[in-house]
Amino acid sequence: MAGRSNVGKSSLINKMLNRRGVARVSATPGKTQQLNYFLINNEFHLVDLPGYGFAKVPIDVKRQWGKMVETYLGRRDNLRLVLQLVDIRHAPSKEDVEMYQYLAHYGRPHGIVVTKADKISRGQYQKHIKVIKETLKVLPNTPIILTSSETALGRDELWNLIEQHLIPLPEPEIDDEDFEREFPSE
Repeated sequence: MAGRSNVGKSSLINKMLNRRGVARVSATPGKTQQLNYFLINNEFHLVDLPGYGFAKVPIDVKRQWGKMVETYLGRRDNLRLVLQLVDIRHAPSKEDVEMYQYLAHYGRPHGIVVTKADKISRGQYQKHIKVIKETLKVLPNTPIILTSSETALGRDELWNLIEQHLIPLPEPEIDDEDFEREFPSE
């Protein structure tokens, strides 16, 4: 899970797991300062990345986080899905756009999770989602899930998306004769 500081990553993790306090929640942006791994059903890890943006930490710490996140996203072969969280109340920031462009450019499987839906009226959802799509220049077929950590809106849809990406890829069928012609044993 990636997103700005104070976008609601920890609150969403707690709501997804139906447990309070698993991920530390703070009113102070920048509380998550490392990669936090949550082992889910002994099957996979949900990873909470440090937030980017307006965390109240020294610039050197922000640079260190940037390097750590870029290394993690760029070099993890077993990374199945990146969930980029965006607050519905605000147009995506420059950092949100950069994160989305990074994920799209490097072909990392990703989805957009729009947080804090309970903070605006239902009638405003589509207007705000349109701003997010246009600002990020969201690619077609990119899943966008509206969520609320207060009401559990989107929780099941989010789990379904995660589960779709956990299914092992089928082994490609190889015709033995074609393989032997392509890669002779001698």
